[in-house]
Amino acid sequence: MVGFSKALAASLALFSGATAFPFSASKRQTLAIDDISKQAYANALKVLNGSISDGLTRKTECNPNTVAIRKEYGDLTTDERKEYIRAVKCILGKPSQLPAGKYPGAKSRYDDFVVVHMNMTPSVHSTANFMHWHRYYIWAYETALRTECDYKGYQPYWNWAKYTNFPSSPIFDGSETSMGGNGEAVSHKSGMPGTPAGPGGGCVKTGPFANLTIHLGPLMPTMDPALNIPKNPRTDGFGDNPRCLRRDVNNYYITNWMKPTDLAAQITGTTTIGKFQDTLQNGFSTSQALHSSGHFSIWGDPGGDVYVSPAEPVFWLHHGQLDRHWWMWANYQADQIKTRVSMYEGGTNWMNPNSARGKATDPQWLDVVTPPGTAGTQSNQLFSTTSGPFCYLYQ
Repeated sequence: MVGFSKALAASLALFSGATAFPFSASKRQTLAIDDISKQAYANALKVLNGSISDGLTRKTECNPNTVAIRKEYGDLTTDERKEYIRAVKCILGKPSQLPAGKYPGAKSRYDDFVVVHMNMTPSVHSTANFMHWHRYYIWAYETALRTECDYKGYQPYWNWAKYTNFPSSPIFDGSETSMGGNGEAVSHKSGMPGTPAGPGGGCVKTGPFANLTIHLGPLMPTMDPALNIPKNPRTDGFGDNPRCLRRDVNNYYITNWMKPTDLAAQITGTTTIGKFQDTLQNGFSTSQALHSSGHFSIWGDPGGDVYVSPAEPVFWLHHGQLDRHWWMWANYQADQIKTRVSMYEGGTNWMNPNSARGKATDPQWLDVVTPPGTAGTQSNQLFSTTSGPFCYLYQ
């Protein structure tokens, strides 16, 4: 594990939206984000039916008639939301499959996914495989819900630009079909300089995930120290540290940095995967990063911790959208698909700017959460949502 001070500095840089490089407004296109999404979907179907080639091979059983469709959480029916919630609670209730005693804080099968992310964080953030590994990771979680908890649906996502009042959205309204409510309103300051505190900050007491106990971390906390969130008994964050799920769901980031025009500008303003990934994680000269803005729109403990954030159940909706955002970027221009889906740029360790460059043949690892038959899947098998082990699109 990297040293604490060095890791904290890097963590805050990654999750703070620090400027990566200047972005010229003159290069922005006027295409709306909804149009980008529709074009990406239409083009992806054309790839599946063979009328457009992306240069990749795919299984014959993945075709327009069999492809899975991932939907926005608010677009799910009441029954579909309840079924997703049931499946998440199911995996929260299953025992860990990690070696006994090695990770004392891993109490559940769900915690297995958190441990994997904690271990992999330095190699899968601000690296060549940021988008690719997380696509694999989200799919592995979806696969576990389906195979281990009999979930019949697919992983929903949170459309960053959809809700103007995030705390009252279907995701956080505290109803029986939500992902739980906001944290209780408590007096606190923001954990990030220059950013206002949100309306929550306390423990989640409403909705399906009320009173959820978090065991792992914190490792890189970003909440107000005055809240006295207990430290983990181990410096690596893997000790058992039972505490409540906290949230500080707010509108600051979605109002200022995650508007439909912001999403469209990030997609149309980048032409290489390197700049696309960099600006997603570090922002443009005039805007915050979409990736960190999404995490900090939820914030809390563990939601604002770059290592332990998957312990927040809405992590998967946020990163589903991150994957969708990449999918739109790669597919919305028919004449660019073949080039864009196979782009791969960056280093292999976010703590070391001089780390070895990533190769498209690099294997990706998920330890005990690996879906059967996919261990060590190469990055070039993760380029498209309809090639390699995948067969899904976003609606």
